[in-house]
Amino acid sequence: MKFNRRIKLNQGILSKIAKIDEFKGLWQGSLRLSPQILSRLKSSVIITSTGASTRIEGSKLDDEEVARLLRGLKTTPPVGRDEQEVAGYADLLGRVFDNYKTLKLSENQILQFHSILLEYSGKDQSHRGKYKMTDNAVTMKNEKGEDIILFNPTPPYLVQKEMQEILAWTNEELEKKELHPLLVIANFVFEFLAIHPFQDGNGRLSRALNNMLLLQNTYSYVPYVSLDEIIEEKRTEYYLALRATQKNHKTEDEDITSWADYLLGVLVEQTDRARKVMESDQPEKLLSEKQLQIYKLFDQKETLSKGEVFDLLNGAMPEISIRQALSRLIALRLIERIGAGRATRYKKI
Repeated sequence: MKFNRRIKLNQGILSKIAKIDEFKGLWQGSLRLSPQILSRLKSSVIITSTGASTRIEGSKLDDEEVARLLRGLKTTPPVGRDEQEVAGYADLLGRVFDNYKTLKLSENQILQFHSILLEYSGKDQSHRGKYKMTDNAVTMKNEKGEDIILFNPTPPYLVQKEMQEILAWTNEELEKKELHPLLVIANFVFEFLAIHPFQDGNGRLSRALNNMLLLQNTYSYVPYVSLDEIIEEKRTEYYLALRATQKNHKTEDEDITSWADYLLGVLVEQTDRARKVMESDQPEKLLSEKQLQIYKLFDQKETLSKGEVFDLLNGAMPEISIRQALSRLIALRLIERIGAGRATRYKKI
């Protein structure tokens, strides 16, 4: 089968797989975190992953704005493209985390996922839950914000056939267990992106499916450390790996090594972060260096505004990083928000 032939194993790939699987066993065998902390982490990851996944596709909302939007969703419908995409992805990812054991990797399931993803998006109602009817190029934004074409994916008339082929192969390989599941997942996610079966939402949907497949293959730490956030941090490498792998797609020289190496590297980073989660009963130990730096400022003063945080750091951290860190501290219930708008302050709990 062509999907098997394009997987070329090397020492780097085998080493990454070994690290990921070693940690998987460790997580399952010695996790001591309380259900309350795990529940809190899952809620935080939905916010972080939603912000990251939508920003990869051009959204401007930071994590704090995402959290505020999701809190008010029952009473205030999302307005504008960014808010609508955030609401749809958060809904889809929450369903994946809660129901992955009963979900199937099938054409109908993927069409349903696409429908959920675009539920709030007014401009996308005509093609929600349907394969694309027109060609769509895969693009990335350069430093000037201009779209650069990476590759032209499968034409619409071949989408259903190619989707059925990769779905059949993936399910068969995962059932046979002859090929490592991480390589099967990498192969599936690349092919899904190469086909680009929908008019819009392909990147976000690929990440939701990636999370689902990892969970279904017993990588049970996935809801507690954001995969999407790591991909956002390594966005340039993401596009470079896609472009390098796409170059020989559908030729005799097909080889997904660049993509597999990238994705496995992201998964290794995820296990490194999950290890910190596993070894800690104290939420503050789950913070990054920058987040911890901001958290320690609350030892100096009872309440702080964003501006005061910026000043105390002597401008060494950009405002967007400060907003992201404060949002993370709120999600972990280490600080709380007081007031609203320009009068907003933050207080250590």
